[in-house]
Amino acid sequence: MRDFWKSGAEESRHINYWLAANCFGDYYTRTGLDYQQREMITFCFLAAQGGCEPQLTSHAAANMKIGNHKAFLIKIISQCLPYIGYPRSLNALRCVNEAAEI
Repeated sequence: MRDFWKSGAEESRHINYWLAANCFGDYYTRTGLDYQQREMITFCFLAAQGGCEPQLTSHAAANMKIGNHKAFLIKIISQCLPYIGYPRSLNALRCVNEAAEI
């Protein structure tokens, strides 16, 4: 994400800057949580929000890359299901399965 804010069309580049500054500057650099916890929480936020499956798939892959394996993510979805409902849970499961195939 270091140079991500420089990418994209010039008229919308400020959005990439906000994303990098807020999500990665404000949150990712704080102490108290390790990377596995941060990625798991990000996965939960995206699953609950819905409508952002490309980002959810990316974060599912990032979770698996740092040790939050597929079975763990399925347990996370199971725990979130009563709060986010079946449609978002099923979408999250699909994203985990897609990320596992990458």
